[in-house]
Order: sequence, then C-alpha cells, then structure tokens
Amino acid sequence: MSRFPSSPLPSIAIIGAGFGGLATAIALKRKLGFENFTIYEKAGDLGGTWRDNVYPGCSSDVAMYLYSLSTDLNPNWNSTYGYQPEILAYLKELAVKYSILPHIVFNCNVLEASWDDSAQLYQITAQDLPLDTIRHITAQVVISAIGVLEIPKLPEIPGITKFTGPIFHSARWNSNIDLRGKRVAVIGNGASATQFIPAISKLPGIKVTQFCRTPNWYLPPVQIPISPVMRWAFEHASGAMRLYRFCLYLKTEIAYLFVFSSDKLRRLATKWVRRYMTRVTPKQYHDKIFPSYPLGCKRMLFDTGYLPALHRPSLELNFDGISAIDETSILTAKGKSPLSERLAFDAIITGTGFIVHKYPINIRGRHSVSVQEYYDSAGGPTAYLGTSLPGFPNFCMISAGPNTVTGHTSLLFTEEIQINYIIQLVKSIVDGNISSFEVTTKATEAYNDKIQARLSKSVFMHCISWYRLGGEGRVTSMFPGPGMLFWWWLRRPQWNHYMIIGLDRWK
Repeated sequence: MSRFPSSPLPSIAIIGAGFGGLATAIALKRKLGFENFTIYEKAGDLGGTWRDNVYPGCSSDVAMYLYSLSTDLNPNWNSTYGYQPEILAYLKELAVKYSILPHIVFNCNVLEASWDDSAQLYQITAQDLPLDTIRHITAQVVISAIGVLEIPKLPEIPGITKFTGPIFHSARWNSNIDLRGKRVAVIGNGASATQFIPAISKLPGIKVTQFCRTPNWYLPPVQIPISPVMRWAFEHASGAMRLYRFCLYLKTEIAYLFVFSSDKLRRLATKWVRRYMTRVTPKQYHDKIFPSYPLGCKRMLFDTGYLPALHRPSLELNFDGISAIDETSILTAKGKSPLSERLAFDAIITGTGFIVHKYPINIRGRHSVSVQEYYDSAGGPTAYLGTSLPGFPNFCMISAGPNTVTGHTSLLFTEEIQINYIIQLVKSIVDGNISSFEVTTKATEAYNDKIQARLSKSVFMHCISWYRLGGEGRVTSMFPGPGMLFWWWLRRPQWNHYMIIGLDRWK
C-alpha cells in the first residue's frame, strides 16, 4: 500500500508563487472555473524574483503596461518601468482580487515528485519550513513555475570565503549593512549591478570599485514618469490602455527586426547605441566600455543612470580581473604578478547573475528519470515548445522553460502564451475525459532540431553569455523568433504530438 494519502482528482500542484504561478492560478479560475489547485511556495511570501530582489534601484527593464497580465492592466503605475516595491504590490493585489491566497502553502519547499503510472498521478514530497517536517502530497498535474532567475550564481574566485567583511549577492541584498563611508567592491556588471550602482554610489563617503569582466551595450534610458493626463486617459477612456499596450508590443517586435533578424539593421542600431554611449560615458573609459561582440548577442541593458554615474569620483571601474581574495582585500590579475594590485575593501557585493541551466527539483517521470538527468542526456535544457518534456506525463513548465526567453519583449507575454497552451492541455483532465498527456520524443526532437537550426545562425552564437550552455555551448535559453511566432506555435496543441491515456481515441 502506498504511504501517500489519496486526494480528490483531478488536482493540480503549482510550484512557485511568482508571476508565472499566480498567472497560472488565475487562468485556471477564469478559464476553467477550476479550484482544486495548490501553489507550493518555499518562501514566506509570494512574488518570486520581485520578492527576493530588494536591492536599491531594482526595476523592470520592460514597460509595465506590457509587463503585466493582459487580464489585469494597471492604469496607476508611477512610471513607465516599474520599481520593485510597486511590482510586488501589484502581484499581491492580484492574489487578493482572485482569492489566490487560500490556495498557497507558504514555507513549503517541494523536494521531489515521482510519476505513479498505475495511479496516473504524481507522488510529491515537500518540506515544511522552518520546522523541517515532511508532507506527502498527490496531484494529477504538476506545473513548474519556479523561474530562471531564482538561484544566485556566486563567483568562483580563490579565497572568496576568507573575506571577513560583509559579502552578499545582489539577489540576497543585506539591508542591515550600512554602506556609507565604506570601501565597496562590486563584482559583475550585469543588469542588477547597473541598477544598484547609481543608487549606492550617491551614499555619503562611499567608495565603489566595480570589477568588470565583459563590456555591455547600454541603450538610452526609457524610464519616464506617467503624466496625469495619460493616467486619466487609461482610467477613463475605454481601450486607451490596451491600445497603448499594443503599441508597446509592436515596438518590441520592431526592435526584434532591428537587432536579431538583420545584420544590416543591427549595424544601424549599433551606431545609434554607440553614439549614445560615447556621448554619456567619461572619456577615460572609452577604450574599454564598448563591447567587441555584436549588439543583441548578450542581454542588452537600458541605462538606468549607470553611465552618468561613472562621472562620480565615488565610482571607479576596474577591468584588470581578479586573481584571488583574502581576508581584507581583492588581488587583481593585472598582467603578470609584479603588476598585480592588492585593493582593500570593507564589503563585497556580487552581481554575478543566476544558475540557469540546472533544474533544482528532483522531479521524476515515467521512466524514473529526473528532469536534470533528461537535460543531461539531451545535451542541455530541452523541451517541446519550452513547455513539455517526453517521459513526464502531466508535467508542464512555464517561467522561462528551455528556449522561451526573449531578448526584446516581455517575459510575462511569453508566459501567458504558455499558460494559455497549458490550460488547453489540462482542460481534458479537468473535464474528466483523459487521465494523462505526454509529449512524444519524436515531436520534441523535431521541434528542437528546428529551433537549434535557427539559433545556430543567430547573433547569440557570437559571444559567451548565459544564453548558452556553459557560456559557449548551444543556446538553451533564447527563443529564435519574434513574440508573434511563439504565439503562433503555441496557439493550440497538436494532439498528434502527444500520447493520451484514458480515451480510445482523441476526437
């Protein structure tokens, strides 16, 4: 006899209460009138990345009227690109509006889930924190919404654990540390660093040294306040906000054409970006600030005051590299050892991104193979439409599954497309018509052959980035096309690509 208690079927388990998990729950309620679902969230509050990232200046790099649910546009954003507290408040308002909170189990970390083929459901083991008690759960469907920007990546530098001062990742910001009057080292120059550096470099008496490995392309700033007239129109004029959202979407698709689909158009865009960077950046950095790789190869960054901040005497860039860290200092890697410098610091902040190519939960499918083991056997993160995996019945992924990230439009836009697709898959289970669906290996391999053929000719292959496996392998994060193509491919399931259990035939 199974030690797992039975539960009413059908039931759906959602892992993660960030944007993706909440949007999935809302869609189950709105589109299917379905209530028998539970969101398991390992933290004590909802919000995902917008709960965890509380560093100064944290904001969206996508316009908020596009980076919000299509069902719940918000006319009251304070600026075009929202800041963390405002975005988190929006998520909490959604949870209240749709009565999602009673469906969330907080401080519950899903450890593993195994498919029981005879019972046609998942046996789930979770850990209740902080008591470390174990609970056993069953669910007919499991939806992973854990996101890609979830596990901080720490730099692998000799001696980093010896440092005796405060050291923390930007995604685990230590608000208890007073940085005023401190010598602060920032390791990394990605999106997070370019947002918090303008904020902390204004603190009294601070001295910031930023260690940069690879230059980035910085687009002109787009953050502007929402005027009272625009806010009034969005609140009172029917369709004005949706029209504005549609215009933003078209703008992102045009950006795709200029940066990702045409070498000639990319060269024009590069000249425009280079002119901006040349005009704003201090001349002393002109020989180091410009990337040697093409625009769009790595994540493009909107300038949130970072380049103007380089004029401050409190901020200095260091491109020498780091060879080691000791109790009080960073040893640079400037040429040969006689030329190296030992720079003393009071605190170190790492803005070194996230682990994106590992699936952190031990979910096992029909053949007792885990998701990570499947990835390894497939040569890296691989999925059908970035959503389904062969050998894993009734299991779906959203929130940046393999090859679903875009470099030009809203991640929430692609997540809603995935959610609409998943709703069509699970509807037949909710209606009691089938017991399971599983994408075929043939369909998965054909799909990935198609997108990898596109990606092999893309701009993403021209540099080292987190878009690629191990930094320089095949592209496992990016989708090779505009948002419209992603919608077209996921507009409805092709049921001949799935194995269906529970019906003699699919009508």
